[in-house]
Amino acid sequence: MQKLVLFYNPVSGHAAFKNKLDWIVEAFQRRGILLLLYRTKREGNEDFVEFLREVKPEGVLAAGGDGTVHECVNLLVKNNIDLPLGIIGSGTSNDFATYLQINEDMEAYFDKIAAGSCRRMDVGKVGDKYFINVASAGMMTSIAHEVDRRLKNALGKMAYYLKGIGEIPKFRAVPLTITADGEKHEIEAFLFVVINSGVVGSMKNVAEKLAVDDGKLDLLAIKKCGVHKLMAVTADLVAGKPVSEKDCVLHLQARNFQIETTGELQSDLDGEVGPMLPLHIETIPQAIAIYC
Repeated sequence: MQKLVLFYNPVSGHAAFKNKLDWIVEAFQRRGILLLLYRTKREGNEDFVEFLREVKPEGVLAAGGDGTVHECVNLLVKNNIDLPLGIIGSGTSNDFATYLQINEDMEAYFDKIAAGSCRRMDVGKVGDKYFINVASAGMMTSIAHEVDRRLKNALGKMAYYLKGIGEIPKFRAVPLTITADGEKHEIEAFLFVVINSGVVGSMKNVAEKLAVDDGKLDLLAIKKCGVHKLMAVTADLVAGKPVSEKDCVLHLQARNFQIETTGELQSDLDGEVGPMLPLHIETIPQAIAIYC
Protein backbone atom coordinates (compact mmCIF):
# COMPACT_ATOMS: atom_id res chain seq x y z
CA MET A 1 0.00 0.00 0.00
CA GLN A 2 1.27 3.46 -0.91
CA LYS A 3 2.10 5.71 2.07
CA LEU A 4 1.94 9.50 2.21
CA VAL A 5 2.72 11.79 5.15
CA LEU A 6 0.36 14.68 5.89
CA PHE A 7 2.27 17.62 7.41
CA TYR A 8 -0.63 19.70 8.74
CA ASN A 9 -0.96 22.94 10.66
CA PRO A 10 -3.98 22.67 13.01
CA VAL A 11 -4.32 26.44 13.53
CA SER A 12 -3.83 27.87 10.02
CA GLY A 13 -6.60 29.86 8.38
CA HIS A 14 -9.77 29.63 10.43
CA ALA A 15 -8.28 26.76 12.47
CA ALA A 16 -10.94 24.58 10.83
CA PHE A 17 -8.68 22.09 9.06
CA LYS A 18 -9.19 19.52 11.81
CA ASN A 19 -12.84 19.36 10.77
CA LYS A 20 -11.74 18.21 7.29
CA LEU A 21 -9.19 15.72 8.53
CA ASP A 22 -11.46 12.68 8.56
CA TRP A 23 -12.72 13.46 5.05
CA ILE A 24 -9.13 13.69 3.77
CA VAL A 25 -8.08 10.44 5.46
CA GLU A 26 -11.12 8.69 3.98
CA ALA A 27 -10.49 10.18 0.52
CA PHE A 28 -6.97 8.72 0.39
CA GLN A 29 -8.00 5.45 2.00
CA ARG A 30 -10.58 5.11 -0.79
CA ARG A 31 -7.68 5.42 -3.26
CA GLY A 32 -5.68 2.71 -1.52
CA ILE A 33 -3.30 5.16 0.16
CA LEU A 34 -2.32 5.08 3.83
CA LEU A 35 -2.10 8.62 5.22
CA LEU A 36 0.33 9.09 8.11
CA LEU A 37 -0.22 12.25 10.15
CA TYR A 38 2.37 14.73 11.42
CA ARG A 39 0.86 17.62 13.42
CA THR A 40 3.08 20.70 13.28
CA LYS A 41 4.26 22.48 16.41
CA ARG A 42 4.78 26.21 16.85
CA GLU A 43 8.18 25.72 18.53
CA GLY A 44 9.75 23.91 15.58
CA ASN A 45 9.44 20.74 13.51
CA GLU A 46 13.00 19.56 12.93
CA ASP A 47 11.99 16.06 14.08
CA PHE A 48 9.82 15.82 10.95
CA VAL A 49 12.95 14.84 9.02
CA GLU A 50 13.57 11.83 11.26
CA PHE A 51 9.84 11.00 11.06
CA LEU A 52 10.11 10.81 7.25
CA ARG A 53 13.21 8.66 7.38
CA GLU A 54 11.50 6.26 9.78
CA VAL A 55 8.22 5.80 7.88
CA LYS A 56 9.69 6.00 4.33
CA PRO A 57 6.66 7.45 2.50
CA GLU A 58 6.27 7.87 -1.25
CA GLY A 59 5.35 11.55 -0.86
CA VAL A 60 4.43 14.40 1.48
CA LEU A 61 1.31 16.58 1.69
CA ALA A 62 1.49 20.02 3.33
CA ALA A 63 -1.85 21.27 4.69
CA GLY A 64 -1.92 24.87 5.84
CA GLY A 65 -1.15 28.31 4.47
CA ASP A 66 1.90 29.66 2.66
CA GLY A 67 3.94 29.59 5.88
CA THR A 68 3.28 25.88 6.38
CA VAL A 69 4.29 25.12 2.78
CA HIS A 70 7.40 27.29 3.24
CA GLU A 71 8.43 25.35 6.34
CA CYS A 72 7.83 21.99 4.68
CA VAL A 73 9.82 22.96 1.57
CA ASN A 74 12.74 24.08 3.73
CA LEU A 75 12.74 20.84 5.73
CA LEU A 76 12.73 18.78 2.54
CA VAL A 77 15.24 20.72 0.45
CA LYS A 78 17.71 21.49 3.26
CA ASN A 79 17.86 17.82 4.19
CA ASN A 80 18.07 16.51 0.61
CA ILE A 81 14.78 14.64 0.92
CA ASP A 82 13.59 14.35 -2.67
CA LEU A 83 9.93 13.39 -2.18
CA PRO A 84 7.01 14.81 -4.20
CA LEU A 85 5.08 17.48 -2.31
CA GLY A 86 1.32 18.02 -2.46
CA ILE A 87 -0.31 21.23 -1.22
CA ILE A 88 -3.69 21.34 0.51
CA GLY A 89 -4.29 25.06 0.93
CA SER A 90 -6.08 25.69 4.21
CA GLY A 91 -4.52 28.93 5.42
CA THR A 92 -5.43 32.61 5.27
CA SER A 93 -3.27 32.92 2.17
CA ASN A 94 -2.62 30.04 -0.25
CA ASP A 95 -0.80 31.83 -3.04
CA PHE A 96 1.28 29.03 -4.59
CA ALA A 97 -1.61 26.58 -4.54
CA THR A 98 -3.84 29.25 -6.10
CA TYR A 99 -1.35 29.87 -8.90
CA LEU A 100 -1.15 26.16 -9.72
CA GLN A 101 -4.96 25.81 -9.48
CA ILE A 102 -4.47 22.57 -7.59
CA ASN A 103 -7.12 23.14 -4.92
CA GLU A 104 -10.07 24.04 -7.12
CA ASP A 105 -11.28 20.42 -7.32
CA MET A 106 -9.82 18.47 -4.42
CA GLU A 107 -11.12 15.07 -5.54
CA ALA A 108 -9.48 15.54 -8.95
CA TYR A 109 -6.28 16.68 -7.25
CA PHE A 110 -6.27 13.63 -4.98
CA ASP A 111 -6.59 11.48 -8.11
CA LYS A 112 -3.44 13.12 -9.52
CA ILE A 113 -1.59 12.52 -6.26
CA ALA A 114 -2.67 8.86 -6.26
CA ALA A 115 -1.43 8.53 -9.85
CA GLY A 116 1.93 10.09 -8.91
CA SER A 117 1.45 12.99 -11.34
CA CYS A 118 4.03 15.64 -10.46
CA ARG A 119 6.19 18.34 -12.00
CA ARG A 120 9.61 19.61 -10.93
CA MET A 121 9.73 23.30 -10.03
CA ASP A 122 12.27 25.95 -9.11
CA VAL A 123 12.76 27.42 -5.65
CA GLY A 124 14.59 30.55 -4.55
CA LYS A 125 17.38 30.60 -1.99
CA VAL A 126 18.41 33.40 0.40
CA GLY A 127 21.36 32.44 2.59
CA ASP A 128 20.45 29.09 4.11
CA LYS A 129 16.71 29.55 3.58
CA TYR A 130 14.52 28.60 0.63
CA PHE A 131 11.29 30.08 -0.67
CA ILE A 132 8.86 28.58 -3.14
CA ASN A 133 6.83 31.65 -4.05
CA VAL A 134 8.08 35.09 -2.97
CA ALA A 135 10.84 37.07 -1.29
CA SER A 136 10.02 40.70 -0.62
CA ALA A 137 10.85 43.83 1.33
CA GLY A 138 9.58 47.38 1.71
CA MET A 139 6.23 48.88 2.62
CA MET A 140 3.41 46.33 3.03
CA THR A 141 5.69 43.32 3.45
CA SER A 142 5.50 43.46 7.26
CA ILE A 143 1.70 43.45 7.28
CA ALA A 144 1.41 39.65 7.35
CA HIS A 145 3.48 39.65 10.55
CA GLU A 146 1.57 42.52 12.18
CA VAL A 147 -2.01 41.34 11.60
CA ASP A 148 -3.37 39.82 14.78
CA ARG A 149 -4.02 36.04 14.52
CA ARG A 150 -7.56 36.49 15.85
CA LEU A 151 -8.29 39.10 13.18
CA LYS A 152 -6.92 36.79 10.46
CA ASN A 153 -9.10 33.94 11.68
CA ALA A 154 -12.16 36.18 11.73
CA LEU A 155 -11.67 38.11 8.47
CA GLY A 156 -9.25 36.01 6.43
CA LYS A 157 -7.65 37.88 3.49
CA MET A 158 -9.69 41.00 4.24
CA ALA A 159 -7.61 41.49 7.39
CA TYR A 160 -4.52 42.05 5.22
CA TYR A 161 -6.33 44.49 2.94
CA LEU A 162 -7.69 46.52 5.87
CA LYS A 163 -4.25 46.72 7.43
CA GLY A 164 -2.71 47.69 4.08
CA ILE A 165 -5.17 50.52 3.44
CA GLY A 166 -4.27 51.98 6.81
CA GLU A 167 -0.57 51.93 5.89
CA ILE A 168 -0.80 53.78 2.55
CA PRO A 169 -0.41 57.31 4.05
CA LYS A 170 2.85 56.15 5.68
CA PHE A 171 4.45 54.89 2.45
CA ARG A 172 8.06 55.97 2.02
CA ALA A 173 10.37 55.00 -0.83
CA VAL A 174 13.79 53.50 -0.06
CA PRO A 175 16.91 53.57 -2.25
CA LEU A 176 17.65 50.17 -3.79
CA THR A 177 20.62 48.89 -5.75
CA ILE A 178 19.47 45.82 -7.68
CA THR A 179 21.91 43.67 -9.61
CA ALA A 180 20.23 41.07 -11.83
CA ASP A 181 22.64 38.60 -13.45
CA GLY A 182 25.33 41.30 -13.38
CA GLU A 183 23.13 44.17 -14.65
CA LYS A 184 22.83 46.99 -12.08
CA HIS A 185 19.77 49.19 -11.48
CA GLU A 186 19.57 52.01 -8.94
CA ILE A 187 16.07 53.15 -8.03
CA GLU A 188 13.92 54.46 -5.23
CA ALA A 189 11.04 52.09 -4.58
CA PHE A 190 8.18 51.54 -2.17
CA LEU A 191 8.66 47.77 -2.26
CA PHE A 192 9.98 44.89 -4.30
CA VAL A 193 9.00 41.25 -4.71
CA VAL A 194 11.05 38.45 -6.21
CA ILE A 195 8.52 35.88 -7.34
CA ASN A 196 8.27 32.35 -8.66
CA SER A 197 4.55 32.51 -9.46
CA GLY A 198 2.02 35.13 -10.50
CA VAL A 199 0.02 35.11 -7.26
CA VAL A 200 1.36 37.28 -4.43
CA GLY A 201 -0.46 38.39 -1.29
CA SER A 202 -3.67 36.81 -2.61
CA MET A 203 -3.45 39.09 -5.67
CA LYS A 204 -3.59 37.10 -8.90
CA ASN A 205 -1.78 37.59 -12.19
CA VAL A 206 0.65 40.27 -10.97
CA ALA A 207 2.94 39.77 -13.99
CA GLU A 208 2.87 38.14 -17.39
CA LYS A 209 5.02 35.34 -18.85
CA LEU A 210 5.99 33.74 -15.55
CA ALA A 211 7.03 30.11 -15.21
CA VAL A 212 7.82 28.00 -12.15
CA ASP A 213 10.29 25.78 -14.01
CA ASP A 214 12.34 28.10 -16.27
CA GLY A 215 15.36 28.38 -13.96
CA LYS A 216 14.69 32.07 -13.32
CA LEU A 217 12.85 34.32 -10.87
CA ASP A 218 11.05 37.61 -11.60
CA LEU A 219 11.57 40.86 -9.71
CA LEU A 220 8.89 43.54 -9.56
CA ALA A 221 9.63 46.84 -7.82
CA ILE A 222 7.09 49.63 -7.44
CA LYS A 223 9.15 52.76 -8.03
CA LYS A 224 8.65 56.03 -6.20
CA CYS A 225 5.65 57.80 -7.72
CA GLY A 226 2.71 60.02 -6.86
CA VAL A 227 -0.19 58.74 -4.80
CA HIS A 228 -2.48 58.58 -7.85
CA LYS A 229 -0.15 56.22 -9.74
CA LEU A 230 0.38 54.18 -6.60
CA MET A 231 -3.36 53.82 -6.07
CA ALA A 232 -3.83 52.88 -9.75
CA VAL A 233 -1.23 50.12 -9.47
CA THR A 234 -2.83 48.90 -6.25
CA ALA A 235 -6.28 48.87 -7.87
CA ASP A 236 -4.98 46.80 -10.81
CA LEU A 237 -3.33 44.31 -8.45
CA VAL A 238 -6.50 43.85 -6.43
CA ALA A 239 -8.48 43.46 -9.68
CA GLY A 240 -6.13 40.71 -10.88
CA LYS A 241 -4.53 42.73 -13.67
CA PRO A 242 -0.78 42.39 -14.39
CA VAL A 243 1.31 45.46 -13.53
CA SER A 244 4.69 44.33 -14.88
CA GLU A 245 4.50 46.70 -17.88
CA LYS A 246 3.51 49.82 -15.91
CA ASP A 247 5.97 52.72 -16.21
CA CYS A 248 6.27 52.94 -12.41
CA VAL A 249 7.12 49.22 -12.10
CA LEU A 250 10.57 47.76 -12.71
CA HIS A 251 10.33 44.17 -14.00
CA LEU A 252 13.46 42.03 -14.26
CA GLN A 253 13.98 38.32 -14.85
CA ALA A 254 17.20 36.67 -13.74
CA ARG A 255 18.83 33.62 -12.17
CA ASN A 256 20.51 35.68 -9.45
CA PHE A 257 19.70 38.96 -7.71
CA GLN A 258 21.72 41.08 -5.32
CA ILE A 259 19.54 43.68 -3.56
CA GLU A 260 21.05 46.36 -1.33
CA THR A 261 19.83 49.47 0.45
CA THR A 262 21.00 52.05 2.95
CA GLY A 263 19.69 51.73 6.47
CA GLU A 264 17.83 48.71 7.80
CA LEU A 265 15.18 46.82 5.84
CA GLN A 266 13.65 43.47 6.81
CA SER A 267 12.74 40.91 4.17
CA ASP A 268 9.89 38.42 4.02
CA LEU A 269 10.06 34.88 2.63
CA ASP A 270 6.72 33.27 1.72
CA GLY A 271 4.97 35.37 4.39
CA GLU A 272 7.53 34.53 7.09
CA VAL A 273 10.13 36.89 8.57
CA GLY A 274 13.31 36.78 6.49
CA PRO A 275 16.82 38.24 6.92
CA MET A 276 17.76 41.91 6.81
CA LEU A 277 19.00 43.37 3.53
CA PRO A 278 21.30 43.04 1.66
CA LEU A 279 19.90 39.93 0.02
CA HIS A 280 21.57 37.56 -2.40
CA ILE A 281 18.82 35.56 -4.09
CA GLU A 282 19.57 32.64 -6.35
CA THR A 283 17.35 30.28 -8.30
CA ILE A 284 17.68 26.58 -7.58
CA PRO A 285 16.30 25.06 -10.80
CA GLN A 286 13.73 22.25 -10.51
CA ALA A 287 14.66 21.68 -6.87
CA ILE A 288 11.39 20.06 -5.82
CA ALA A 289 8.66 17.91 -7.34
CA ILE A 290 5.10 19.14 -6.79
CA TYR A 291 2.03 16.96 -7.27
CA CYS A 292 -0.09 18.73 -9.89
